[in-house]
Amino acid sequence: MSVRRLGQIPGFNIDRVAAAAGTDPDILRMENLDTDIPPPEAAMEATRAAIGEDEANSWLPFTGRDDLKDAVAAYIERHGGPRYDGRREIVITCGEGDAMLDALFCLTDPGDEVILTDPTYAGMLNRVRLVGATPRLVPLQVIDGEWRLDLEALRAAVSDHTRVVFINNASFPSGWVASDAEWGAIASVCRDRDLRLLYWGGFEGVLFDGRPIRHPAALAGMRDRTVTVGSPTLEQRMIAWRIGWVVAPGDLVSDVSRVHIYNGLVPSGFNQIGTRVALGVGDEDLAAANAEWQRRRDETLKQLAGLPVVRPAGGWSLLLDVAALGLDCMDVSARLLEQKVAATPMRGWGDQVANRHVRFVFSNEPVGRLAALGERVHRALARAK
Repeated sequence: MSVRRLGQIPGFNIDRVAAAAGTDPDILRMENLDTDIPPPEAAMEATRAAIGEDEANSWLPFTGRDDLKDAVAAYIERHGGPRYDGRREIVITCGEGDAMLDALFCLTDPGDEVILTDPTYAGMLNRVRLVGATPRLVPLQVIDGEWRLDLEALRAAVSDHTRVVFINNASFPSGWVASDAEWGAIASVCRDRDLRLLYWGGFEGVLFDGRPIRHPAALAGMRDRTVTVGSPTLEQRMIAWRIGWVVAPGDLVSDVSRVHIYNGLVPSGFNQIGTRVALGVGDEDLAAANAEWQRRRDETLKQLAGLPVVRPAGGWSLLLDVAALGLDCMDVSARLLEQKVAATPMRGWGDQVANRHVRFVFSNEPVGRLAALGERVHRALARAK
């Protein structure tokens, strides 16, 4: 018998597709948020060296190492964010998932409303539900071949029960990157209605076609309204390190620290040391990774030319609108697997917009293997009709 809090929380779908794909080397693995581009070499070396250190194998400090907090603050400022006091405004966590949950526990009470986009990362949507808050979804729409936020719907979604706007950027799974006008509208809603912005910046610097990084906490009046969740998982490709952080300005840091002590408790000591080194690596490391991810994005778009896909401005994935072809996302995902393409249906990753789509993660397959994608997708779509 399930408890009520889990009643509206579906499965992830990714794990189901991954299990069905198994270990077949011929399958294009486009279902999960992985990449074969390795982490910075200096970060791997520092992690290996730290494994043998006594201080890196400890319960303490509960809220993270001070040197990593300082490195996070410096990294945010390097990305155009405001200056934070790392030791007084940042909590180190056991990955971005813990960080999101910690923040939501401190920003909402049961019954409060949280605004998210449709589609959005299912891990964001369902953590809102886990803390007892209610998601309110604002659609992304396609305008001139790009994802854009419906700003009228954003303003209409705010009620007297709204407490938080929860955004990730570049957005996963769509690849939407907020424009200056969109960030301005989000900030205006937060200021005018006294809301917090919970910002997951995991793909903040994974941008294509020369787009600049925009950090919303740097907008007028937003430094102390913005709670930032980050990690080295995506930009630094340190998926298995499971380190994250919450930038909790002002007095909020005390609440986040208290929640994390009872939620995640202890982030890995040696992985914190590796992360600190990674955050100090020069910008050329991310630029090189972005160049390769953009090559893979472009090849994926080439393979899917003529189909209803939207060009992602950042991130590691793109969406195919199978409903526009008269098809169902669950059925198309199954047919794709028969053709040796693992791709995840987006049911449960939002509402009406998400349900139309199948997601392709292009970050984990080299361009040479992606050259087989188009033929396989067309065969799958033909069999799904």
